[in-house]
Amino acid sequence: MDSKTETKLRCAVVTGGNKGIGFEICRQLASDGISVVLTARDISRGLEAVEKLKNSFGITNVVFHQLDVLNPTTISSLAEFIQSNFGKLDILVNNAGVSGMTSDADGFMTMMQAIVKEDQNIEKPNLKQVIIETYESAVECMQTNYYGVKSVTKALIPLLQFSDSPRIVNVTSTGGSLKYISNEKALELLSDGSGLTEEKVDESVDMFYKDFKEDSLETRGWPTYIPAYTLSKVCLNAYTRILARELPTFRVNCVCPGWVKTELNYNTGVYTTAEGAKRIVNLALIPNDGPSGLYFTHGEVTPF
Repeated sequence: MDSKTETKLRCAVVTGGNKGIGFEICRQLASDGISVVLTARDISRGLEAVEKLKNSFGITNVVFHQLDVLNPTTISSLAEFIQSNFGKLDILVNNAGVSGMTSDADGFMTMMQAIVKEDQNIEKPNLKQVIIETYESAVECMQTNYYGVKSVTKALIPLLQFSDSPRIVNVTSTGGSLKYISNEKALELLSDGSGLTEEKVDESVDMFYKDFKEDSLETRGWPTYIPAYTLSKVCLNAYTRILARELPTFRVNCVCPGWVKTELNYNTGVYTTAEGAKRIVNLALIPNDGPSGLYFTHGEVTPF
């Protein structure tokens, strides 16, 4: 069997695939001959994305299935759909995520313009006037970006185990670095090494929730800028390391696609969605002797 035939027999799931980076990941994987299951919470938007791939790019090897990473029923339904239609899964790209904040668009864009251009002459808005984060939005962020990824991944691991080349790619952020966490207890729990466990990661989240409720994030060493999003990605990175250790025949990595122009940042990024998605797709297609348990930013391995 030649490599092209093998590729055509491979199946991938992309969460949050109806727009932005997720949509482009689906397009690039499908263009490589892989059967792609594009997932999204909103059924109409998911179906529209599949139609766009067909009508605008001539891609017919993408199908839609609804998935809300916070809804166990949709997760189990997705697993059953893959089992019935493909019998296995080769690639899982955990791309779906939320920011955990609401923001003033004009103020945010002005702030990002100053940061990206390193222009000191642009007046930067007060961060707290631009970004609003509540306890409820913080919980939603953690549940989506960390716990939701865990739920989807655990449901699909049995199908990935049928693959000859199982891949899990978790889409993270440069903000997911441990250097942004100053809380000593959390650093101890999340530090690298054989002692890292899901229970320790979850404990750090519980600590964060408690300190958020008590309005003591800054005094207790948590990030002050989009704290829930930052911690959610730190925890996702930790979970990546745990999976890589527990699944030695898998290739499991996390990757920051870069500051990509998306709706999440009001298109203030410096990279196109195609450029960002390419970094993710590259890891989804690494060979069986490729790296695992690593954190990539800008295509390079980065310390956790």
